[in-house]
Amino acid sequence: MNGFGATIFGCEGLRLSDKERTFFRDSRPFGFILFGRNIDSADQVRALCDDLRSCVDHHAPILIDQEGGRVQRFRAPLATEWLPPLEHVQAAGENAARAMYLRARITAHELLSLGVDANCAPMVDVAHSDTHPFLKNRCYGFDAGTVAEIGRAVADGLMDGGVLPVIKHMPGHGRALVDSHFDLPTVSTPEAELDADFAPFKALSDLPMGMTAHLVFEALDAAPATTSLKMMRLIRERIGFGGLIMTDDISMQALKGPLAQRSADSIAAGCDVVLHCNGEMEDMRAVAEASGVMTAAAQARAEAALMARKTPETVDIEALSAELKAF
Repeated sequence: MNGFGATIFGCEGLRLSDKERTFFRDSRPFGFILFGRNIDSADQVRALCDDLRSCVDHHAPILIDQEGGRVQRFRAPLATEWLPPLEHVQAAGENAARAMYLRARITAHELLSLGVDANCAPMVDVAHSDTHPFLKNRCYGFDAGTVAEIGRAVADGLMDGGVLPVIKHMPGHGRALVDSHFDLPTVSTPEAELDADFAPFKALSDLPMGMTAHLVFEALDAAPATTSLKMMRLIRERIGFGGLIMTDDISMQALKGPLAQRSADSIAAGCDVVLHCNGEMEDMRAVAEASGVMTAAAQARAEAALMARKTPETVDIEALSAELKAF
């Protein structure tokens, strides 16, 4: 097997163009990601997933953001419409961990039936009273212990359903007061107070894949975590995360400069894979060239992540749904 390209790419529409097929065959991305623009019907999504995988020489993971609430790409009738995570956790009360496991297991069943085998969840950022609304109701709670417990339940539900979890946003995005899609969050909290933000990621550091946060911790480094060598070392050493690290979308406006430079800086900092989402061909060409082929260490982590996928045991989804509704 040739080395994977150090990229995860989106595509433009409901089916691949000849230009996209040629580009993906040449650049050999590790994986792909789907958005609403790529979704019409179940048969169309399955065909698109098959077509994407046919472009590369491995069973590429196909990712999606299916958190629930605002952030879920598959909607009814293709998938269950979920409450925002924080609202669901609060509604389930003492049964929250079991409820979120069931929700994740049902989600995994729905994703896998459509050809998608990786979900950008659990999101174990610890919420604060002033967390920006773009993030707050996507969180699982306001203390590290609760967030870690729920995050583990979500990861287990996905894994049991044959879907790779992608833990995010490392090393913690809960103190963001602005939306990193448009601005760079800058956190001035003293270093001694940040351990609570890091704790859920440390508790789930055995997961196969993780995503970075585009934000600055002023007490630790002036660069955004995604492009900071110091922050990548913190994720590897202080948090102890051993899985594949992918960037959050490299085109988000929290990061400045050309996409090629952002990509190169992310790889140089220690990210294994650059995520690029918008499907624009010229952007993808620049990202692919700057990101290159995975290092040997990144390739080993990527192969370990692929090996972590498992065939799910048969379950009664209707029974799981009934149990969940009872909470």
